[in-house]
Amino acid sequence: MQVSVENTSNLERRMTVSIPADRLSSVIDGRLRDMASKANLKGFRKGKVPAKVIEQRFGDQVRSEAFGELVRASFDQAVRQENVRIAGQPSIEAEPTVSDSEIRYTATFEIVPDFGTINVGELQIQRPHASVQDSDIDHMIETLREQRRTWEPVARAAQAGDLVALETFANTESARVPEEGAEKGSTVIGSGVMFPELESQMHGMAAGETREADVAFPADWRVPALAGQTAKVTLKVTKVSEPKMPEADEAFVKSFGVKSGKLEVFRKEVRANLERELKGMIMSRLRAEVAQKLVEAHSSVELPAKLIENEARNMAANAQQQARQQGQADAVYPFDQFMVPARNRVAAGLLVGEIARQNGIKLDFNRVKETLSLIASTYEEPKQVIELYRNDPNLMSGLQNRVMEEQVIDWVAERAQATDQELSFTEAMRPV
Repeated sequence: MQVSVENTSNLERRMTVSIPADRLSSVIDGRLRDMASKANLKGFRKGKVPAKVIEQRFGDQVRSEAFGELVRASFDQAVRQENVRIAGQPSIEAEPTVSDSEIRYTATFEIVPDFGTINVGELQIQRPHASVQDSDIDHMIETLREQRRTWEPVARAAQAGDLVALETFANTESARVPEEGAEKGSTVIGSGVMFPELESQMHGMAAGETREADVAFPADWRVPALAGQTAKVTLKVTKVSEPKMPEADEAFVKSFGVKSGKLEVFRKEVRANLERELKGMIMSRLRAEVAQKLVEAHSSVELPAKLIENEARNMAANAQQQARQQGQADAVYPFDQFMVPARNRVAAGLLVGEIARQNGIKLDFNRVKETLSLIASTYEEPKQVIELYRNDPNLMSGLQNRVMEEQVIDWVAERAQATDQELSFTEAMRPV
């Protein structure tokens, strides 16, 4: 195998790899012979299919798969041979055949920048701490009671906390929305789900009452015909229901899988769940803190441009998918709006990897096992989840990358100039 590397920019390389053609042909021939010995095709006895038939039926597929595997294996070998550290995925193109004796392809890729020796001892970080209190358990049980609440129709006027069923339509200078009839829906007063100017109108309305309100809709309102318009909205309440909260009794506790039905056992399980969630959120906060300080300390280092652009495109695609799931079908998110957070994310990932390399931090497989057990414990069938991860290389790789990142974050936090940050459970659980 012959390898040559060309510098196309500070961080981009073009690698040309030449491989003896017989390496590919021997793999193809071996696979075709293996298929012939096992093939079970209509009109032929098993294992007696002629080589020409196997070639006609499966030749293109086998050649494509063999070529792909040979390229991957030889590229990995070439990277090790040339001692280059790749950032992101390479772009590989097969070159026209120059002779019958060799196969040649080019791989264009970016490399990890030179961060120099990373001195984490100079970083000043805040290390968050929090714990689960009895009041947090009380609050969670109240939340669970609210989730199991039922609704009972009442004849009185609506008040905060009531579920109100209503019909609405709106008139602007140019349109009626909807064109005919009314939109039907329901909302809990005080939930903030409905447009505030409309929700405020429902206070004091009883079933059968109608009100009108002039509402100025924002320019980004989800209904295009109303976006940026002032409309006269008509609301008719069709039903008012008040909540009925279940008691935290034996039946309630058993409904969450606690066979004994005892409240003290349920509280222990709630505490364990909250502590698990808190642990994950504390790590997220620490990860964000360490990443921010690392990126700030190395802001002058040039980063791989294509890697940043690809990350920005992925972030834009995710944002657009979320918007569509929320009913915003026309939402558009140009990738260039995400270039700054994408740069920070790429920088943090590269720095974490470089710290691990410079300091010989290796993956702790016991920690991987513990993390997998923790993840599985949140499901009804933990053993099935564990088997799913063990049998799926992509899932396991993602888990190992997560654990490795957490190991590096802990390693940095232990050596940085850390100040303890005491938080309540509620403060710690707020999105980072």
